[in-house]
Amino acid sequence: MKRAVKLVWVTFFGAFGLLAILLMLANFGVFGKMPSLKELENPEADLASEILSADGKLMGKFYAQNRSEVKYHEISPNVINALIATEDERFYEHSGIDAKALGRVVVKAGTGGGGSTITQQLAKMMLGQGRGNIVVRGMQKLKEWIVAVRLERNFTKEEILTLYLNHAPWGNVYGIRNASRTYFQKEPIDLKIEEAAVLIGMLKGFIYEPIRHPKNSIERRNTVIQQMVVAKQKFLTQEEADKLKAKPLITNYRKIDENVGIAPYYRSALAQVLKTWCKENINPKTGEPYDLYRDGLRIHTTIDSRMQAYAEASVEKHMPVIQKKLDAYFRSGNRQAQLWKGRDNIVESAIKYTERWKTMKEDGVPEEIIRKSFHEKVPMKIFSWQGDNKHEKDTVMTPYDSIKYHKQLLQTSFAVYDPRTGEIKAWVGGINYKWFKYDHITAKRQVGSTFKPLLYTLAVTDAGYTPSTYIPGGPLTLGGKTINTRGGTMANCLAWSVNGAAWHLMAVIGVKRTLEFAEQVGIKTKLPPYPSIALGSAEIPLIEMLQAFSMFPNKGYSTEPVYLTRIEDKNGNLIHEFPVAQSKQVIGEADAYTMVKMMEGVVKIGTARRLNSYNIASEIAGKTGTTNGNTDGWFIGYTPELVAGAWVGCGDPFIPIYQNNSGGSEMSAPIFGEFMNKVYKDAKTGYGKLTKFEEPPELKFDPIYADAAFESFLSKGDSLMVEENMDGSDFFNDMPPPPSGKKDSTPKKQNSSNDYR
Repeated sequence: MKRAVKLVWVTFFGAFGLLAILLMLANFGVFGKMPSLKELENPEADLASEILSADGKLMGKFYAQNRSEVKYHEISPNVINALIATEDERFYEHSGIDAKALGRVVVKAGTGGGGSTITQQLAKMMLGQGRGNIVVRGMQKLKEWIVAVRLERNFTKEEILTLYLNHAPWGNVYGIRNASRTYFQKEPIDLKIEEAAVLIGMLKGFIYEPIRHPKNSIERRNTVIQQMVVAKQKFLTQEEADKLKAKPLITNYRKIDENVGIAPYYRSALAQVLKTWCKENINPKTGEPYDLYRDGLRIHTTIDSRMQAYAEASVEKHMPVIQKKLDAYFRSGNRQAQLWKGRDNIVESAIKYTERWKTMKEDGVPEEIIRKSFHEKVPMKIFSWQGDNKHEKDTVMTPYDSIKYHKQLLQTSFAVYDPRTGEIKAWVGGINYKWFKYDHITAKRQVGSTFKPLLYTLAVTDAGYTPSTYIPGGPLTLGGKTINTRGGTMANCLAWSVNGAAWHLMAVIGVKRTLEFAEQVGIKTKLPPYPSIALGSAEIPLIEMLQAFSMFPNKGYSTEPVYLTRIEDKNGNLIHEFPVAQSKQVIGEADAYTMVKMMEGVVKIGTARRLNSYNIASEIAGKTGTTNGNTDGWFIGYTPELVAGAWVGCGDPFIPIYQNNSGGSEMSAPIFGEFMNKVYKDAKTGYGKLTKFEEPPELKFDPIYADAAFESFLSKGDSLMVEENMDGSDFFNDMPPPPSGKKDSTPKKQNSSNDYR
């Protein structure tokens, strides 16, 4: 053998041997971790978890990459054909590596097209391969070959195509289902040839995205269509292709936006509940805790999509009305300037949380230049109830003023749950999730007079008071603070939210017992151990107040809120079923009914009597509440079947709602009224079968509960009383005098420093 020939053979076998050694080393993970056979058998693990409403609607998703699984039979043949024609026309002939294509790459130095098969591209996606120098890319390519061969050995061709299309990225959208839904509002099975060609064309690069680059997209679409003609399978005739290429580019684009959809505030709160669940539960397939963002869980919630829609509609109807009044209030006189006087630090603090500040800071702009930019007028979008259907409005103002503007927007929270099952049915944590992410349902705010029913309950259970019990008047000192009040029946004092009566009951019950009872009925927040909690000085989340109120319509049983019913895996197999309710009896049924009757008085003739105009097809009871300086307006109410609570106020508690002395009655009760009116008109919600509070048998013949007798307890005495508060200034109640026409001539100070109503 000639020396030159021998050298060629030595080089050939040496290179072949070196390649074999490198492949073996790569296979054993020397060049980086290789996926196990188990991981290859379950490559679709990185799936979005879907959140479903109680009535089966898709509410949203939790995901690292927004990906939804699709089966092979759910993909249009047009997609499959376009993919094979464009990316790998010998897909059905090779075993993961196409030697002919590789040879073409070598001979033509890469100018004749790529050599990667669909299987290799899938392997690359699974490995998460990135860019690098020639050595790094060489090692990565070896790993791709190994995984590609493994895939071909363990999966059918159809399964590989399905895996590829489920993993492929379309910009920030992952998987053929999400791509099809985003760009055409269709399922993948319904895609036409020209639509499939657009999506397959995008796999070449995002410069072919049809919305941002329509010209590039249509050119690439036509290239894909032509490939379907020249491919060896002859998916199209030239005549068919020409007709398709002549069509205009038509899409139906709608971005997947987790800011919208069903109950976005609820989904945000639910994420915290689910993260805890995932940590405590092991996925048997991986041996590790479940991954909320990758395991493709199907999460079934208690939210009713119809009731959620009614809740959001009620907020949408009411909030612009009171926002208009607040804006008018601040336009009058010098109130706007007075509001922000001495509060520059609040705006300064907010500035550092803005995207403008963060972006300029990252770009190295000096702080003095950044601050100056906040005082220069620029075009911008702001939230506005008078804006477009997204409540956005174009305007020109300084970023500094825009911060103050948005802080003066009234926020709200409204939640509804079934006191018997504990199931949360509706959850609105703010006025607009895109603009305001903060969830006010779980936030702590002073609760005002909505706390008083707990004191009245203790008066009934511990002190033996009845609706007709007369609460004496006169000066009363607790903790060194004195309130001077006039007397009235229990029923009347609760109906008109008399502060002096609550002060008296605190003297009878005591702070310690009140705190114990609050914890017993579901208030987990640590309350301040002071008598002022009788008047609502404590800050408590709405969700905890709802549980506290659940004992009234639920015959004395306090029921914890339930967020979920069950969790399934991606195939619909049950993983975990949640208990329907966790209830405990905290008061007797007769005592609960006594409170229901007194709280009906709040609605019939008291501070929430405006609810009578909403024509709710059920008996209702509840309590209003207003806090110091008119900064919070509350209403928590219930029917025999549902408990619901609403809060309204600005995010910063120094901003008053507006001074009109109507409190929770005007600020929050209308949301409750609108919602209950809609729910009880809609039989599909399943509510409306029980519309009257059930009277316990032992009370049926008690004369104190006869309607006529009860009406007399409510109408006796002056209902509006001015009382000395803890700082010596005046308290006043939520509403004007009752229809009796009696008026109190004592001056009323509306800006008292501790006005917890």
